[in-house]
Amino acid sequence: MSEPRSEAGAGLLADRVVLVTGAARGIGRAVATLAAREGAKLALLDRGVDLEGEAPDPEVLRTAAAELRAGGATALELFDDDVASPGAVDRVVAATIERFGRLDGIVHAAALSVDASVLRMTPAQVERVLAVQLGAAFALVRAGGQALVDRKEGGSIVLFSGPSAFFGARGHAALGAAQAGVVALVRSAALELRRHRVRVNALCPTARTRATEALPTFAAIDETSMSPAHVASVAVFLLSPLAEEVHGEAIGVAGARTYAIRPRETTGSFGPTKPLDPREVRAAWPEVLKP
Repeated sequence: MSEPRSEAGAGLLADRVVLVTGAARGIGRAVATLAAREGAKLALLDRGVDLEGEAPDPEVLRTAAAELRAGGATALELFDDDVASPGAVDRVVAATIERFGRLDGIVHAAALSVDASVLRMTPAQVERVLAVQLGAAFALVRAGGQALVDRKEGGSIVLFSGPSAFFGARGHAALGAAQAGVVALVRSAALELRRHRVRVNALCPTARTRATEALPTFAAIDETSMSPAHVASVAVFLLSPLAEEVHGEAIGVAGARTYAIRPRETTGSFGPTKPLDPREVRAAWPEVLKP
């Protein structure tokens, strides 16, 4: 059961409208719960699918929305559209604005988990992961970003990526590629939309969810020490006025640790102005890699 929301006008997101994808379970549910507690009105998108995006179940979203309403939240259920299908995001954004008259924030927490070697993933699996994680993110920035720009009051878009975007992960090449694309999207969109007071940031969580709880990494970790609630706290911060100067960041959250993940260049090797012979490149290689 969700915690009761703040008194009207008292929360960080009082009277703001937030669209959350993947809102019925895991991190998306935690974000929706905390956003509601901070006063947000919610548009919830979740088709209740399994970890590979199959077997949609409307009861998953209905149950989550009912529990949020029992805690005092105002929640619109959006089940019919698959966030990765053509035109879905435009319809979802339009439905949110039609219901509430505005849109202030977007959280894209929907994701798939296909565990397969890069040599064994089917083209269909790759396409599906890219569509949900990256394609939908791009559509949300485009359609949602336009809605936020048109209102001229600013807003916040929070897209979910992951540590594998930077460090890789066995069995998750497609997911890592999609997450890396999300980071690049965030950094470019943040540069473009900043002048409109629209903030775009990425969250890269390490948390115990249905997608990770069976992994050996989490076997000895207490379920409360790396919970979705830790991630939700940072997501709501990014949605709120407290983060008005935060643009284009990739923020990692692993339990009590919150950190920024940023690109780094080495000083590099400086050779002659003429192109190097490959053998000279090899000779310079230690200097190329030296911090």
